[in-house]
Amino acid sequence: MSDRFLVSGGARLSGEVAVGGAKNSVLKLMAAALLAEGTTRLTNSPEIADVPLMADVLRGLGAVVRIDHDTVEIDAPAEPKYHADFDAVKQFRASVCVLGPLMARCHRAVVALPGGDAIGSRPLDMHQAGLRALGAHSSIEHGCVVAEADTLVGAPVALEFPSVGATENILMAAVLADGVTTIDNAAREPEVVDLCVMLQQMGARIDGAGTSTLTVTGVDRLHPTTHRVVGDRIVGATWGIAAVMTRGDVTVHGVVPEHLQLVLNKLVDAGAQVDRFTDGFRVRQENRPVAVNVSTLPFPGFPTDLQPMAIGMAAIADGMSVITENVFEARFRFVEEMVRLGADARTDGHHAVVRGSERLSSAPVWCSDIRAGAGLVLAGLVADGVTEVHDVEHIDRGYPRFVENLRSLGGAIERVG
Repeated sequence: MSDRFLVSGGARLSGEVAVGGAKNSVLKLMAAALLAEGTTRLTNSPEIADVPLMADVLRGLGAVVRIDHDTVEIDAPAEPKYHADFDAVKQFRASVCVLGPLMARCHRAVVALPGGDAIGSRPLDMHQAGLRALGAHSSIEHGCVVAEADTLVGAPVALEFPSVGATENILMAAVLADGVTTIDNAAREPEVVDLCVMLQQMGARIDGAGTSTLTVTGVDRLHPTTHRVVGDRIVGATWGIAAVMTRGDVTVHGVVPEHLQLVLNKLVDAGAQVDRFTDGFRVRQENRPVAVNVSTLPFPGFPTDLQPMAIGMAAIADGMSVITENVFEARFRFVEEMVRLGADARTDGHHAVVRGSERLSSAPVWCSDIRAGAGLVLAGLVADGVTEVHDVEHIDRGYPRFVENLRSLGGAIERVG
């Protein structure tokens, strides 16, 4: 039986909290270390469950990986193994990001289809199409992505959707390809920019980071580097939304506020006072939040990873909110658990209609993914009585020191087996 959280409602969150490196960046940076023989060092790594899992994936490919709190060292071999078919790969989605580096270094890859959060279909069609454009043959065989090429040659690649994972895999394959690759409709997320920055430090030639067109001029080889992982904007925003829901006063350090511009603007619309500074922001909420509408979109839009928190905020807001999910169709599974907590919410296709209540009521609920788990805990903070949140190992995959940080802000939460 998995651990669960006991969350007591009624506390007003107040204080300061520091955010570490981004989950959605560090795992890709670890994979990128395979592109250069020798030791690459990542600092500001989050202490989350997925980092040791990715370390196991890299070890299976021949790398030596050392983890010391917030520092990860990856010593990549001269000739990486190309077959990633083992248990760690199947446990989380980001494991597929070794596909690009393996194609760049080995010109072949066999990577078990990944697992991860139950938030809807996330096919690898665009990853494969991008590799084919660079000259590879790719197929799905016996539960694995199989790709091979005599050589990779730069080419134009146009993505149907600005997929973060496809952008990253194609980018990492292209940095060692012959000639020039252009990736149109590329993802613009800060975590993609973070990957571009590290690859440039390793000697890659990349133009257009942060725009919808990436131009990659292949080089013969890359070299190891030391890189600081960008701050986790999703974790930072989670604490900001928690401040609004509990009518609290929370200061978040370790994130770039420009990475959350639309999110912070929504909190202002909900009635919060938001102060931005160089490495973070402060959110103060005195009254019940005002209902706001949210539509999830790729960056710079409202992140799909914050959709459960937006629904949690809507559930106790003054008025009716419409939350539209444009990225992952199954993410509304979370709404069923919110209804257990007394939320007046219903879904219709890509939309959730939520009528706010003064307060939610405690109940046992179950996490289906990382962000749904965090959203349920936030809802428990504004429910009467004690809410039991089950399957909290999902939260461990994305939120370092979750219980300790929440307690430091005055939240009443206990982890029990």
